[in-house]
Amino acid sequence: MDIKFKTAGSGHKLTEDTRKVAVASRGSSSGPNRAGPSSESRMAAEAALARISQPKPGMLIGTSMATIKAQVKKEMEVERKATEKAKQDTASYSGPQEVTIDAAPVLEAGGVLFKCPMAGEAVLPKEEMEAYIENFLMSQLTEEPEMASALMIHTLNKDKEKVKACIEIICKYLDNIKNNPSEEKFRKIRIQNKVFLEKVEPIKGTSEFLQAAGFEMKMLTRPTGEEELHYVMMEDRATNPEKLQNSKDLLVQAEAIKPELDRNIKVFYPSANAHRIQVPDDFYSISSDELKREQQRRNEAVEKLGMLRTKEMRERDHQRELRRYRYTLIRVRFPNGVILQGTFRAMEKLSALTSFVRESLENDWIPFYLNTQTGHKLTDEGLSLAELGLAPAAIVNFAFDADIQKEIAAQHGSIEDNMYLREDIMASIQSL
Repeated sequence: MDIKFKTAGSGHKLTEDTRKVAVASRGSSSGPNRAGPSSESRMAAEAALARISQPKPGMLIGTSMATIKAQVKKEMEVERKATEKAKQDTASYSGPQEVTIDAAPVLEAGGVLFKCPMAGEAVLPKEEMEAYIENFLMSQLTEEPEMASALMIHTLNKDKEKVKACIEIICKYLDNIKNNPSEEKFRKIRIQNKVFLEKVEPIKGTSEFLQAAGFEMKMLTRPTGEEELHYVMMEDRATNPEKLQNSKDLLVQAEAIKPELDRNIKVFYPSANAHRIQVPDDFYSISSDELKREQQRRNEAVEKLGMLRTKEMRERDHQRELRRYRYTLIRVRFPNGVILQGTFRAMEKLSALTSFVRESLENDWIPFYLNTQTGHKLTDEGLSLAELGLAPAAIVNFAFDADIQKEIAAQHGSIEDNMYLREDIMASIQSL
């Protein structure tokens, strides 16, 4: 109160004209003289400074103010980085998890499984199935070394262009030996050769194939006096042109062993839970590269709004949108309420779905059709499931041809509920 009154000015009498005083006050450039702080104010300020100067818990006595500021700045920087990381983690995209058709309880669909009849009866996820095929090929080296190693080259390497270049070089080795059986230089392959190191050695299965074709690994002395490892063709194989040609043909004509998508058939009792499906992450083809390009796509979308686009451009965008999904989960609901479920590739044709349903029927000769939930009949066998809007999950309804249904009803009196699916499939029926 003392400071407030002292800084308010010299005051005025109640009988004075306050308007004059106000005008005079506004016209003055120097303003009222400020009085110095009182003794009580000075004491309070000194006490505050004393509190600030006292060491706090965790602070070293004698620490300078500059050191304290540096420590505070460092802690604020760490906190800022932690906040930014939390925002990035929150904004990171993990892919859609659930496809909701209506508000029914959730069903776990399971993962995508693969099979390979040539390698065995196992049904595994894709990565495990690829390892299973590799082990199978390795086990076949003792019985059919040339065939197994040729299949390894085609199957175990993802880059087809590199595989093609490797095969061309190996074929050139074999042709040189076949056309020049007496030339010793063509029977030797220096492992440290640049072409061999870059295009042959990195490809899986090449070492096994070269040895199966008749090459042996030997340490030879070069003209410089250094010893280096070489592949050397055995003399009896080098002088057998038919055997060399057979090895070449086997390598060229071999094809990769690819795992097949397992339908993962399931049958369910009638249930309202069929309308809500949760599919695994494998169904989506979202990759890290696509996430990095997300901002670029948004910019392109903004630009497209302001430009004229051709039919070809629109078709290209449509096809890219269809490739968002790799797989789709299809449920076929029969008139008796029983549900047949299978997994498909999103780009498979409608004919694959109809074949799947027909193979599951007890009477596969009876004509039938499939329609969507909205009653649209699916008839174009050449369209993919993604183009028909059946990805990444959908329910379709099964129905017999109306005329055929009447004939069956006339002969049997009524259509039995168990006439739809085969007995072996119905034996595994379960509840949602």
